[in-house]
Amino acid sequence: MHFLSNKRMRDYAGGVLMIVIGLAAAIRGSGYRMGTLEHMGPGYFPTALGVILALTGAAIAIAARFTVYEGEEVVLPPEWRGWLCIGASVVAFVVLGTYGGLLPATFAVVFISALGDRQNSLKNVTVLAAAMVVVCVVVFWWALQLQFPLFNWGR
Repeated sequence: MHFLSNKRMRDYAGGVLMIVIGLAAAIRGSGYRMGTLEHMGPGYFPTALGVILALTGAAIAIAARFTVYEGEEVVLPPEWRGWLCIGASVVAFVVLGTYGGLLPATFAVVFISALGDRQNSLKNVTVLAAAMVVVCVVVFWWALQLQFPLFNWGR
């Protein structure tokens, strides 16, 4: 067993980095008023989040000591299809959100980004995009009453 293999070193370094960032956030947050659980002050959330981050980092660093790393990882080439689809979906959302409205923009962002996964079929992607449009309309347009028109053709 190699004590300081690349994988083990990465886990140690990641855990230590999380501990440092978490402790820094907790120390900085503790300088603000904490309040109570019912009436949280401005320091409550950053302090709690910092402590959770530090504990997670400690768990990762400790787990690195006891994890058995077998073989070297295979370095895969970049997944350009995924990168291009996600980038294109963001552009499509901006353009269709401005000139088409919430429904076409939501459908496009989900449809195009889901095409980045080679295992998705057109049927699955279409069903997923349609389902996300329904969720988006219910959550953002109906429940939260976001000021984003459903359709905005011809603007």
